[in-house]
Amino acid sequence: MVFIYTTCKDAEQAKDLGRRIMKARVAACVDIWPIESLYFWENELREDHGAVLMIKTNEPKVAEIENFLTKNLVTTVPIIATLNTHRLNREGKEWMTTVIKP
Repeated sequence: MVFIYTTCKDAEQAKDLGRRIMKARVAACVDIWPIESLYFWENELREDHGAVLMIKTNEPKVAEIENFLTKNLVTTVPIIATLNTHRLNREGKEWMTTVIKP
């Protein structure tokens, strides 16, 4: 299993992208939660609210999801990170294979 982590401008954008990813059947699940971020932009410290979009998928779908996010995230510099898991329980693996299209 691979987690894809990105941030969205708000929960509505995260839900929209998550729904589209799920309808394409390229992920088994998406998790969304609110965040507060501190970051530098144009040499100024900024504080902002947004939403995390955590996508649970498998390795063959990563590039497709990254391309989709790159085209659809409404942000100047999107951060799209993948996190590979070293272990996943058998039931979780089996469930993912029933959800993600080949």
